[in-house]
Amino acid sequence: MKRNVTLEQISDGRLYDANDLVKCDCHGCADCSDCCKGMGESVVLDPYDVYRLTNGLNKSFMDLIAGELISLSVIDGLILPHLNMNGNVCRFLNDEGRCSIHNIRPSICRLFPLGRYYENGDFKYFLQKGECLCENKTKIKVKKWVDEPDFAKHESFVNTWHYYLYEVAGKSVDLSQDKQKEVCIKILEVFFIRPYSSNFFEEFSERLNGSERTDLLQT
Repeated sequence: MKRNVTLEQISDGRLYDANDLVKCDCHGCADCSDCCKGMGESVVLDPYDVYRLTNGLNKSFMDLIAGELISLSVIDGLILPHLNMNGNVCRFLNDEGRCSIHNIRPSICRLFPLGRYYENGDFKYFLQKGECLCENKTKIKVKKWVDEPDFAKHESFVNTWHYYLYEVAGKSVDLSQDKQKEVCIKILEVFFIRPYSSNFFEEFSERLNGSERTDLLQT
């Protein structure tokens, strides 16, 4: 999701790599769940987020929609899924104020209070200032904080997905509204609705680059 602010306005002024230390460890968020409230539609999901949710909850993408656990909205000109709130609170926050899907939580949740800064076909991490209210945060490696089981493959996927959407959004500007909608529906069908096998990253790459992907932007 694009933000109309400068990096200096929202960060500590530094960019971090995966093995850098960053002061964001809030020690299990003891007695705090502020980052799970008031998020609106900002927890945008990528295909891997949906893959984890559908497998972890034993529900299809359409089941998640029907159960109002996720919804679709227009993000940067494309139709993408996001986590739903229950009023002002994430639907997956339990009565004890803890995340009930912590092991399969979305990438944005894993990052917080970090963000990603994309530039020149790659990205770095940055620390958002004023977002996490924990006063006694300590330093931790970015890689450890993000807590992705297959970190390198996930980083590659995140980068590929971001720049693919960026390209599609850029080309869609010159299309008719009907054609834009057609492109959005195809993206949902290919990358979100259709189930994945156990090897997500390999299958995602096949869908992105293989013959089963219909490139509507070329027609």
